[in-house]
Amino acid sequence: MSTALRNMADAVLEAPVVTSFTRIGPVLRSRLDSWTSLDSYDLSGRTVVVTGATSGLGLAVAQWVAKLGGTVVVVGRDAAKTERARVTVAGATGSESVQTALADMGNLAQVRALAADLLARFDRIDVLVHNAGALTADRRENADGVEQTVASQVVGPFLLTSLLLPALRAAAPGRVVTVSSGGMYATPLTVEHLQMGDDYKGAEQYARAKRAQVTLNEMWAARVHPDDVVFHAMHPGWADTPGVAESLPTFRKVVGPLLRTPDEGADTIVWLAADDGVPRNTSGGFWLDRRTRSLHKVPSTRRSDTAARRDELWSWVAGAAGVASS
Repeated sequence: MSTALRNMADAVLEAPVVTSFTRIGPVLRSRLDSWTSLDSYDLSGRTVVVTGATSGLGLAVAQWVAKLGGTVVVVGRDAAKTERARVTVAGATGSESVQTALADMGNLAQVRALAADLLARFDRIDVLVHNAGALTADRRENADGVEQTVASQVVGPFLLTSLLLPALRAAAPGRVVTVSSGGMYATPLTVEHLQMGDDYKGAEQYARAKRAQVTLNEMWAARVHPDDVVFHAMHPGWADTPGVAESLPTFRKVVGPLLRTPDEGADTIVWLAADDGVPRNTSGGFWLDRRTRSLHKVPSTRRSDTAARRDELWSWVAGAAGVASS
């Protein structure tokens, strides 16, 4: 099939959300684009740090990294659960290079301690996967007064990336992969209203944080040369994970067998981490099923995405994280 026909077929899949975001997407696209099997990659000698790696997509990514010969650091909030994940990954893969680290990504003091721990262990970090995050029904704030969803999915990852830049640059290039969500498509970029107050709705707050994530991903790419660090954001589609079961039980029941497996949701994350053929000039891209996608599907979100608002976002997040904004 010619490239033009493949692009047309992918566009047909992309238009309806159901065919694009469910497991129909990877099943058909993997054939359409003749995907290289993840089993063929070799991560020997590489170190991959995965936050939120105790279940769901993060656990699937950790297992793939270990299976492909890499050193994987399973990052979780709870010591016992994180150790169980390490045992699970090691047992499933036979790898002796599965390590753990602890941090709640919404607790900035713990994020700083995590960065110090990782820098003490590794001179070079090849891949940092920002996967931690959850959709919560009730509004909470962290110790610094930042709404917890924004703290754990925007400010915490920004801080960790900033602190680990020397080790990521040492990989020449290091890679940062941020796991976002298609929920951000319906939400404009906002800074003033990024943190919801009395109007708090879990799904909307989650979407606002995810919109900020993909915007910051583009901004990181504009600030760091791709020969040093390549930045990717990705949308895993609708995957059947414990987080979905807990936070969206009705949605899970309705979509049912069309939900992607954790491995299908994790595929593009692992591919971005392992494939050396992904062009560096795609840094800042937003991916779904091994193809870059637009950040906007409706005019309202495109209009909100101004240079001034982007600069405002970067300055606010840097200030909240306590790092230089330049």
